[in-house]
Amino acid sequence: MSAIDTGDTAWMLAATALVVMMTPALGLFYAGLVRSKNTLNTFMMCAAALGVTVVSWALIGYSFAFSEGNAIIGGFDHALLNGVGFEPIEGQTIPQLLFFAFQGSFCVITAALVSGAVVERMRFGPFMIFITLWSVFVYPVLAHWVFGGGWLADLGTLDFAGGVPVEMGSGFSALAAALIVGARKDYGRQALLPHNAVYVLLGAGLLWFGWFGFNGGSGLSAGDAGVLAFTNTFLCPAATLVVWFTLDLIRGGKVTAIGAATAIIVGCVAITPAGGFISPAWALALGAIAAVPSYALIVWRPRTRVDETLDVLAAHGMAGATGIVFIGIAAQFAWNGVADGILYGDAAQLGHQVVAALATPVYAFAMTFILLKGVGAFTSLRASAHDEALGMDVTQHGEEAYLTGEGAILLTATPEEADRVTKRAA
Repeated sequence: MSAIDTGDTAWMLAATALVVMMTPALGLFYAGLVRSKNTLNTFMMCAAALGVTVVSWALIGYSFAFSEGNAIIGGFDHALLNGVGFEPIEGQTIPQLLFFAFQGSFCVITAALVSGAVVERMRFGPFMIFITLWSVFVYPVLAHWVFGGGWLADLGTLDFAGGVPVEMGSGFSALAAALIVGARKDYGRQALLPHNAVYVLLGAGLLWFGWFGFNGGSGLSAGDAGVLAFTNTFLCPAATLVVWFTLDLIRGGKVTAIGAATAIIVGCVAITPAGGFISPAWALALGAIAAVPSYALIVWRPRTRVDETLDVLAAHGMAGATGIVFIGIAAQFAWNGVADGILYGDAAQLGHQVVAALATPVYAFAMTFILLKGVGAFTSLRASAHDEALGMDVTQHGEEAYLTGEGAILLTATPEEADRVTKRAA
């Protein structure tokens, strides 16, 4: 049994707090991307994860992820936090109770990320039921596969901070959710533009700040792995920003604020699985490379009928898969002390990474599809056309993000009157 290190514990306490802060930061980022009448509801979907997901993680999620079970899912050894105390897990120098909290903060923000696919039309109650189930049957299973001794870990797949359960898990779950819930009623008929770019930029900045705890803390100590991941989290998004600016200029002749914020997220996502396995020079290269497929998917997606509202698939699913596969190319034993990628002589590692990049989307998509179909069998997942026209703030919460008083008027309006008012406001 290893001993507790107070320095490592102090850093991990700070890292956990940084990751918890990322969920309200995500709420701010998402809220700026939607129309003003849905601002509060969009933020509340992220806030909901701070409640129900934390509880489900404590009751059973942590046990399914990190207790002994089989190659697919953990057992019930740590249900209700049984045996989770101040003693360290073997090989760690922090209390297991802190490890539980740190890993739980990952589950919270991942559940919140999925909301980006269904904002502006999914009812709040059914969403809370869905993310409760999702945080039991999707995230912990994927976490067990790669972090808890599951089959990907046995295979030799490397994932430093959550490319499998967090990034690909949220991205491909978002795609399934968008397909099940369906498109917004105005999708494809009018421009559905972000209402506050400053919120988006501020949220992205706070997310990048929190990501230093997300990635830097995933070394579970204040040692070399954490330092490498911390530095790579500084470098990779910067490279993504530069390439994204270039793509914006080529495509439209202007660098956009929404594009800049999105680039930050894509760069942070791409380095999440690779942060502790590649050199700083390769982190810059990864940031530049990851910008291209994510940018292309964001440009292409609106031409389809898939209303995946805030492009979680492109920013998280695609960028996460890029980072996972890149480990198999550029991992370097001289930096990580674990394994080399194909460029340094180990072609097998690339194979392990590709398996994860193929298996994770299948499970995340299929289970999310099943869960939403199940919830939808008992209650309507989406708001009525009338409520959607009024806005989700006033219909779901009885409050408004902006005190115009218009929401109270719209509550008593006919559908025709509501459409006239909302179109005039737009």
